[in-house]
Amino acid sequence: MYSSALRFAKEPGRVLGRAYPGALTLYNGGMDGPQPPAVTLDGLLRAADNALRALFAPAQASRTPPQLPDGAPLGESDRRLVAGLMRVNHAGEIAAQALYQGQALMARTEETRQFLLRAAAEEGDHLAWCEQRLRELGDRTSLLNPFWYAGAFAIGAAAAALSDRLSLGFVQETERQVEGHLSEHLARLPAQDARTRRILEVMQIEETGHARAAQAAGAAELPPPLRALMGLTSKLMTRSAYYV
Repeated sequence: MYSSALRFAKEPGRVLGRAYPGALTLYNGGMDGPQPPAVTLDGLLRAADNALRALFAPAQASRTPPQLPDGAPLGESDRRLVAGLMRVNHAGEIAAQALYQGQALMARTEETRQFLLRAAAEEGDHLAWCEQRLRELGDRTSLLNPFWYAGAFAIGAAAAALSDRLSLGFVQETERQVEGHLSEHLARLPAQDARTRRILEVMQIEETGHARAAQAAGAAELPPPLRALMGLTSKLMTRSAYYV
């Protein structure tokens, strides 16, 4: 039994006894590797402040999407459709804020922390764009936003506590899945709604950039079962936020 356990331990790139590409070094190395995350009072206060702002204060954008057209009149059925899609996107941006803030709090290196905070700033603009478009449509954000925030923050902090590479892997996979959702939403938009279309197009470009930047920074490729679980969680959020 001891010899088989030792043999399993010497096989890198295996998760639960199965081989997955990119699974090597998901976690930080020995004592000479990156040190455990140092959670500071400033970090905790920043995380708490961001949560309160994201959930209870009007989102403020530092920029507007380039070449943003004026809104076109929409019939009631089209308005409800677009509002539901933008409510989903707003909930996704709430979760993105939480994920990045949880990861930044527990990041092992300052370089990774700054990468995450820069990405969170861009996602903050996305949040504001979605919120503003919902106001223009005369609709509301998801009532479940506190739930999405709490869950995403916990996931981000847990991933970052294990390693920066794993944390960046969550960024990469999250943004990949967001790209897919945005493509679906773009296909469902009414043809005349060029304003919402432009917002989502710019968001999609920047989400792709986040995924590529995380990969370049050394993101670990997540095992397929974990990616599948993330996909299921994402579907639960998108289907719930559309209505609630």
